[in-house]
Amino acid sequence: MHLLCVLGPPAVGKMTVGRAVCDLTGYRLFHNHVTIEPLITLFGYGTPSFTRLNSLIRREVMVEAVAADLPGLVFTYAADFDNPEDLEHLRWLIGPVLEAGIRVDAVELSAPLDVRLAREGLPDRVEHKPSKRDVGWAREHVRELDARARFNTAPQAPAAEGGWPWPWLSHLAFDNEHDDATRTAERIVDALGLPRR
Repeated sequence: MHLLCVLGPPAVGKMTVGRAVCDLTGYRLFHNHVTIEPLITLFGYGTPSFTRLNSLIRREVMVEAVAADLPGLVFTYAADFDNPEDLEHLRWLIGPVLEAGIRVDAVELSAPLDVRLAREGLPDRVEHKPSKRDVGWAREHVRELDARARFNTAPQAPAAEGGWPWPWLSHLAFDNEHDDATRTAERIVDALGLPRR
């Protein structure tokens, strides 16, 4: 098994690129809204119950992915790289994979805010993420998150210079401003040497 974490801010294309990687490799896609959508209808986004269950379900999927020996899993996740707690939470979520000694890679996607705001309300996004049907709320949510979080890092810099300080997770960064998910997926598969089906 191999775990590929596709990271980045809202509407950067994590799910779409993740699906394209799966098409090329035969991996399975576990995008973040698989857990968000059922829980948000019951508890409301960001409530203590939502947050606790969202984390527990995601971690249990990692446990079962290891037990099932999936060929590969693409997991999408939004993380504020200025907040060590966010990355430590990611580490906890994928802990069962790390503890099993399974290879884990991270790909961080970036795109300008105006590009991401324009993606809100697109049919594919709304189909897989019903909570995004309220385009006004979704766009405001993206702005709010950007105002309080820095999603992009400088992975090429040593940790001492503010670069990637999490040695347990290899990290590559890709610009996903364009609308060609297959092109980004091809670059990821090639850069990581992933098997193609």
